[in-house]
Amino acid sequence: MIPDKAPEDDVFHAAEEMRRGAHVPTFDTFKEMYMQSIEDPDKFWGDMAKDFFWKTKHTGRFLDYNFDTTKGDIFIKCMEGASTNICYNVLDRNVRDRKLGDKVAFYWEGNEPGDELTVTYRELLTSVCRFANVLKSQGVKKGDRVAIYMPMVVELVVAMLACARIGAVHSIVFAGFSAESLCDRIVDSQCSLLITADGFYRGDKLINLKLLADEALQKCTDKGFSLERCIVLKHLSKEAQEISLKSPPAKRPCPDLQNPSLPLHGHACCFSFVQQETETGRVRKTRPVPQVPWNPQVDKCWHALMADSSDECEPEWCASEDPLFILYTSGSTGKPKGVLHTVSGYMLYTAATFKLVFDHRPDDIYWCTADIGWITGHSYITYGPLANGATSVLFEGLPTYPDVSRIWEIVDKYHVSKFYTAPTAIRMLMKYGSEPVQKYKRDSLKVLGTVGEPINPEAWHWYFTVVGDGRCPIVDTFWQTETGGHVMTPLPAATPMKPGSATFPFFGVVPAILNESGEELEGTSEGYLVFKQPWPGVMRTVFGNHARFESTYFKKFPGYYVTGDGCRRDKDGYYWITGRIDDMLNVSGHLLSTAEVESALVGHEAVAEAAVVGRPHPVKGESLYCFVTLRDGVNYNRTLEAQLKKQVREKIGAIATPDFIQDAPALPKTRSGKIMRRVLRKIAGGERDLGDISTLADSSVVEQLFHNRCGAGE
Repeated sequence: MIPDKAPEDDVFHAAEEMRRGAHVPTFDTFKEMYMQSIEDPDKFWGDMAKDFFWKTKHTGRFLDYNFDTTKGDIFIKCMEGASTNICYNVLDRNVRDRKLGDKVAFYWEGNEPGDELTVTYRELLTSVCRFANVLKSQGVKKGDRVAIYMPMVVELVVAMLACARIGAVHSIVFAGFSAESLCDRIVDSQCSLLITADGFYRGDKLINLKLLADEALQKCTDKGFSLERCIVLKHLSKEAQEISLKSPPAKRPCPDLQNPSLPLHGHACCFSFVQQETETGRVRKTRPVPQVPWNPQVDKCWHALMADSSDECEPEWCASEDPLFILYTSGSTGKPKGVLHTVSGYMLYTAATFKLVFDHRPDDIYWCTADIGWITGHSYITYGPLANGATSVLFEGLPTYPDVSRIWEIVDKYHVSKFYTAPTAIRMLMKYGSEPVQKYKRDSLKVLGTVGEPINPEAWHWYFTVVGDGRCPIVDTFWQTETGGHVMTPLPAATPMKPGSATFPFFGVVPAILNESGEELEGTSEGYLVFKQPWPGVMRTVFGNHARFESTYFKKFPGYYVTGDGCRRDKDGYYWITGRIDDMLNVSGHLLSTAEVESALVGHEAVAEAAVVGRPHPVKGESLYCFVTLRDGVNYNRTLEAQLKKQVREKIGAIATPDFIQDAPALPKTRSGKIMRRVLRKIAGGERDLGDISTLADSSVVEQLFHNRCGAGE
């Protein structure tokens, strides 16, 4: 349960041991560095840039920009005149200059316990160079867009870094997205090549990725865009699945086009597949493998291409503002936006945020549980960690497969010291209690992080006390696809933590809170969260549609970058993200945060997860409609409903008392775990036209929720 005190009075401090040797050891140090970062950004970021290799130096201002649509086009430029290559900086620099060639870059942990792979920086550099030459052999050149649709395997990192090495622009599409979503992104960015895999497992579920990729390419053709080159990684195979953990596989010949089901791992031109017997003596299950459709005119085998590829590839030197990647946001309505990030600013910002927010030390083992298909994976699995020479865990599986202790088993196995996950995952694991966590030591953990949404105080306390044994600071990071990296976050040694608060801005970030009229609010206040000046990693445009970039982020309040999020600042200056503005409800003239109501509901010991949406009301305008998922063994009844309403009323106020509370055994979520509130709003209103729900992990949930809907018998 949450302590009986106001959230802003619930403060935690890092242990003295955490401060020793920390990059930012005290709050006073943070304040000094922060003031320099906003008053003299040229020096602050210029000093950070000295750690990297530049083919040519920048000239003029370090950051140049215009955020005011009334004064001309919006632009952000960082280190104009400089040239570099981000792949060179995250690999060659580490191998050649920092002598980290034999250091582990990634411990890959597969879907099945016992499937594992260890890759050093030197091995990663070699494979990236080979695949960069493969891309060039397929006609890919600087500025071309390359679509990547792959599971969480090391080859995904190889593909994106190979693109960066030759100056091509990668556009990664989350492997949980539908064929239609892949098609839309390929067409919008006019990709010249697709990289995919035969398939992968998520828990017990087989995903036939190649079949989806083929469907997407056909849809592209139907829309008048023809993409005629596809490189396919052979990730699954019958042979690989039948190998006992007690018998590591031997090297095998290269797979060919006539036998597309031959195994990936253990091939001489790829990585060595290392298998060890686990403490439980598990043996990998024999699983069905996908039937891989193959069109020799279009499809090329990753392994066949790599076999004859040179491991020498000079990097393409890119200007600072050359594009690095496009990543599409998947809003609930409207066409996805192709967020474009550029080379130098993004490299500096992800490197700096990773180093300082996680207080990275050379001997750390770091694990971010995100998928590389999202911005968190781009910034804090690939670019940020590699830029710092970090060792990371790369995880293909699910946190609950084959059992709910999988996460903590992996933490102990690799001695993970810095751990970064989503509040959704924390709340899901909370359902099973502390026993699955406490059966493992977790004594290697030093810093815990959260990402993706504000974490409710109940989940924060569970994470802190059960997972971290009350000794690990929690960095609750706020940022967006558009920001490139953390913009509001605690620093583990320096910032006194308030559960649920994003605390203070990162270096170079200047927040403000505005009212509906665009006036800046001072002191304790609540309104729109905006930023007054750029930082190196902020997006530069929406690919192919700069007008949309300007209208989405700058036109509402000229002179400010508009996040689209609501925010509250407390008496101590701490910032609390209250949720998307479109997730705020106007009830009888009062603006209520759905996130705040959800937090109050989850504060009850019977509730594992909650989602709140608005339902039209003839008097109030909107009423609160709440979906609650209960903990195992708890039954929904009128007594519990009354308790939940009382809890919300007491925590927020009478105006926030829910009008409807529905028992929801499960919530509609995307395959990445994001709750589809758009669908919940339809269910609350009894509307059967749900639009596209192809990205739902389990569509059967929808019908069950309709059946249980409050007022369903009306």
